[in-house]
Amino acid sequence: MQRLYDFLRRHPTWVDSAWAVVLFGISVLGEAARQETRGTDAPMIVLPVAGLLCLVIALRRRAPERMLLLAFGLGVVQLVLDVETTAADFALLVIVYTVAATGARWASRFALAAGLCAAPLAQLRWPSDQTGVAGNVALTVFQAVPFALAWVLGDSVRTRRAYFAQLEERAARLEKEREAQAKVAVAAERARIARELHDVVAHNVSVMVVQADGAAYVLDAAPDQARKALETISSTGRQALAEMRRLLGVLRTGEHQEAGEYVPQPDVRQIEDLVEQCRGSGLPVDFRIEGTPRPLPSGVELTAYRIVQEALTNTRKHGGPNAGASVRLVYFDDGLGLLVEDDGKGAPHELYEEGGLDGRGHGLIGMRERVGMVGGTLDAGPRPGGGFRISALLPLKPAH
Repeated sequence: MQRLYDFLRRHPTWVDSAWAVVLFGISVLGEAARQETRGTDAPMIVLPVAGLLCLVIALRRRAPERMLLLAFGLGVVQLVLDVETTAADFALLVIVYTVAATGARWASRFALAAGLCAAPLAQLRWPSDQTGVAGNVALTVFQAVPFALAWVLGDSVRTRRAYFAQLEERAARLEKEREAQAKVAVAAERARIARELHDVVAHNVSVMVVQADGAAYVLDAAPDQARKALETISSTGRQALAEMRRLLGVLRTGEHQEAGEYVPQPDVRQIEDLVEQCRGSGLPVDFRIEGTPRPLPSGVELTAYRIVQEALTNTRKHGGPNAGASVRLVYFDDGLGLLVEDDGKGAPHELYEEGGLDGRGHGLIGMRERVGMVGGTLDAGPRPGGGFRISALLPLKPAH
């Protein structure tokens, strides 16, 4: 039965044609019985009109507007030539429903008007002798009701189909939007991981390079210092590998794990450990905290840590020999202020921005992206007399 139902749905014209043949057969039999009862010959035009009305049913879905006009013309022919109604006139109800459901709006209105006029015109053309005026009026209203109901049913089907089509379109649009948002989220997450990798690798590798150079320089003269430098290299390398494994774990697991389980989230309190690590690598750093320390949003704390880390890394890479740095953390009522300065030879501001000295442009550009994500401001540039200065203000709430 399901296969038969699917076949019928795929071939609606065949179904309509079958009903048209049945209706034509009923019309022929009914007209034959009528002529036999009256004892008169049937007009030659009765069967052609019935056949054309059945054709309206057969082709109603393929050309509803044309079939409506054909049905209207056949109705006029019946009125003018005095061709009484037959079973085939049921096609008028069918075409009114079809046009109301699937036809053009003008055709739907025309079908409603023609259907409501059909019953009064037919009653005027073939009045009933057995009923009075009131009976004819009641009969006219009774015959007009099926046309009105057919139109209302077809218009309801049209409205429901339009509503379902709108729902399907909305669902498809939302699905596309969800896919686009998912792609944007993935791209943003990968960009964030890339920034984290840059910060981790740039800082730790810079420390390892400085310690390796120092160890090579004092290897023969001071073996103990060389051994200490090698231990620093080892611990720094392990720390870098651990952070990289957590970061790369996000890329490997994708959506099956929460990113927060893998991505390291340093906070402001760890800035002091970062400063001590820089001091151990030979970079003098003056670290001060002003104001009353208090817990901050995790995004603000991570941004502050990464800014200090990037600034100190750039000082080691570009500050030159005998460079020193200072770090200031200022707690305001509505945010956190950062000031990182060095007194080295520095590097031109444009080179940081273009990536000339910083590999691929992830230096100050990455800082600005981080600060922008929390709604803060960043000011960076050479200091008068030499050195470099980075100042940032991180609000507690993102700017609107």
